Amino acid sequence: MLKALCRLACLLLLLPAAEPTIAAGDSRPNIVLILADDLETGTLPLFPNITQQLVRQGTSFDRFFVTNSWCCPSRASILRSQHVHSHGVLTNTAPEGGFDRFHTLGLERSTVGTWMQQAGYRTGLMGKFLNHYPGGTAEEEYVPPGWDEWDVPVRKLYEEYGYRLNENGERREYGWEEDDYLSDVLAGKAHDFITDADQPFFLYLAPIGPHNPSNPAHRHAHAFPLAMAPRTPSFNQADVSHEPYWLRNRPALTPDTQADVDEHYRRRLRAMLGVDDLVGSVVDALRESGKLDNTYIFFTSDNGFHLGTHRLKQGKTTPFEEAIRIPLVVRGPGVAAGATVTHMGATIDLAPTFAELGGATVPPFAEGRSLVPLLRGRPPAQWRKQVLVEFTRPADRSSAAQTPVPAYQALRTEQHTYVRYETGERQLYDLTTDPYQLTNLASTADPALLARLDQRLSGMVACSGASCHVADSQG
Repeated sequence: MLKALCRLACLLLLLPAAEPTIAAGDSRPNIVLILADDLETGTLPLFPNITQQLVRQGTSFDRFFVTNSWCCPSRASILRSQHVHSHGVLTNTAPEGGFDRFHTLGLERSTVGTWMQQAGYRTGLMGKFLNHYPGGTAEEEYVPPGWDEWDVPVRKLYEEYGYRLNENGERREYGWEEDDYLSDVLAGKAHDFITDADQPFFLYLAPIGPHNPSNPAHRHAHAFPLAMAPRTPSFNQADVSHEPYWLRNRPALTPDTQADVDEHYRRRLRAMLGVDDLVGSVVDALRESGKLDNTYIFFTSDNGFHLGTHRLKQGKTTPFEEAIRIPLVVRGPGVAAGATVTHMGATIDLAPTFAELGGATVPPFAEGRSLVPLLRGRPPAQWRKQVLVEFTRPADRSSAAQTPVPAYQALRTEQHTYVRYETGERQLYDLTTDPYQLTNLASTADPALLARLDQRLSGMVACSGASCHVADSQG
């Protein structure tokens, strides 16, 4: 044992962790992550580049979930491969959330950016980073560790016009002309990053669409004139009498409100056309530079969105499928075209997947699983059976007003959604018989079933690091 430890110590001395490991003629794949903002499932067929270049040429995940259905906690989970209870970025705003919290806790010292950079990748982050960046703890010129290329908005990012970018530590103003549109600017920067690269690269692209106020490019301002939000069975839910108070207390949507929902839906589709153009530009740049066949492209979102479902005119932060289930499409070497993966996945799985594809080292605190076996059509014998979703209500009054939902912990299994709120209320849905979550079974279900689900949920909430791989596989 002592000799083995000595050999390990010698190896560590020979291979400093902070030094890139790139070698001449490195043929490792490039990796591009495109992260939409607040994009729900079900709309991808409306966008031609995403459909033709990604969905038809890649593999879609049918059951892919977030750790938190709110922007900043979700994005922190993507960067760190940790559940919210582990990384501690609880909300969108300081002091318990936002960029300030991420920065103050020192979490940026180890993210997927630093992992890939240390493995010899050229890294870039373009678009939205974390909510309220740079906040009160950093200057507008601040660039976190792990990123060779940094093009991130610091003011008015959601308007997509009239904003300011931090471009590698220098501020630059953008106006209201057509070519100032943020998605287009990011597309141009991504094109240059891709075509100029002479080593494997990891590019994290985070456009704003379709986040509120869902401003489209001028050229898309009149698209989808007749589109209406999908009238699923959960739209304007008729019976909420068995739901928790926060939902039971909500009135049905009036015809005027439903018309507002439809207009919001159209605006979101128009904003997504800019994201779709960005996807097309990325694929063109890869093809133009001869790198397409050696590049993985991941397309997903930070959370879903309600548009009239469960009586919510708009919004997220709930444990319902509309908020926690998101699209994931992957195109790349060895990935089957037009295929669908039905195994459960989560956003904490993205960073370990990138690390495995690129030969990077995943730190012990990571809690996700690499999706590589699923992408290669060789699912392991043991895989995740459940996903944990956690939500903390913000202390900040202005942020709290955006959501009526109390804090909760939720377990999404292959069959059920089980939720326990800080109020003591519960929700339970059998997704096999009730996929739209219209009948809360918490008061009538078998007590033994509730006890098992509660135990599994407690195990997930208590997990940390590698122990999460045990907790998430418990049936």
